[in-house]
Amino acid sequence: MERHHQWRNRLQDQGYRLTISREVIIDTLGKNTGHLSAEDIYMTIHGEHPSIGLTTIYRTLEILTRMGITIKFDFGDGRTRYELSEEYGNKKHHHHLICTECAKIIDYTDFVDEELELLHKTENELSLKYKFKITKHLIRFYGLCDNCQK
Repeated sequence: MERHHQWRNRLQDQGYRLTISREVIIDTLGKNTGHLSAEDIYMTIHGEHPSIGLTTIYRTLEILTRMGITIKFDFGDGRTRYELSEEYGNKKHHHHLICTECAKIIDYTDFVDEELELLHKTENELSLKYKFKITKHLIRFYGLCDNCQK
């Protein structure tokens, strides 16, 4: 419930009203563990909320992404997908494994200490080299899932 108030406050602080459409879209992203496209959201909510059109969903997702409430992904399959950012969603930090054959997306969260050390070292070195303050990162690995390798 606390995260609900966080994004609600964020919208209002940025001068946006909390419309039913925005609330339904954020709730749908929060309840789903996958990476949803605007079309996926539309198909999920259309039965219960037929007045929320695809254009409204696209417009809302762009606003939410600009505000940092959602993260926008292009996994190379021609469909833009979204998920709530760590701050507003239920997922912890993760990377993505994307199958180039079947487009399966796996959230990778079980980092080992050596991976975390390497990531922190890489971030620190990049920050120093380019005088750039890194606040977050997105990492994607492309390849073949277990099923497609067979």
